Amino acid sequence: MPGKFILKDDVRRDELEILRLGWLSNPASTGASKFTVLEGTFFPGKGHGFHYHADQEELIYVVSGIVEHWIEQEKRILGPGDSVFMPPRVVHATFNIGTDDAKVVAILGPCVGDMGVEQVDVSGEAPWNGLRAHAA
Repeated sequence: MPGKFILKDDVRRDELEILRLGWLSNPASTGASKFTVLEGTFFPGKGHGFHYHADQEELIYVVSGIVEHWIEQEKRILGPGDSVFMPPRVVHATFNIGTDDAKVVAILGPCVGDMGVEQVDVSGEAPWNGLRAHAA
């Protein structure tokens, strides 16, 4: 295949409790193998708890809104135009701390599995399960 146009009406969208996902490119949609690209819209007050990707790098670019992002135990407030990079096995989390939706684009690579993303949730484990309460 020489390439593929990805039109907004053709993007698979999943609505979860914390966010709306748009699967822009992954093995299932484009046949990609090197990277997966997701559009994520976090709802106000919601977030993606502490997790890591065992075999994937990730870059998150903030398109709109304000997010609290953690890399391990370091917290930063990010806004439009800011980005953050995590190598494999680095625990991280993203929370929308604004009153409006926060939109991000996430790029992960290489692809893992048909959807292109794998993650290990550690949000219920110490120190991650109490980190935000102590950092307020």
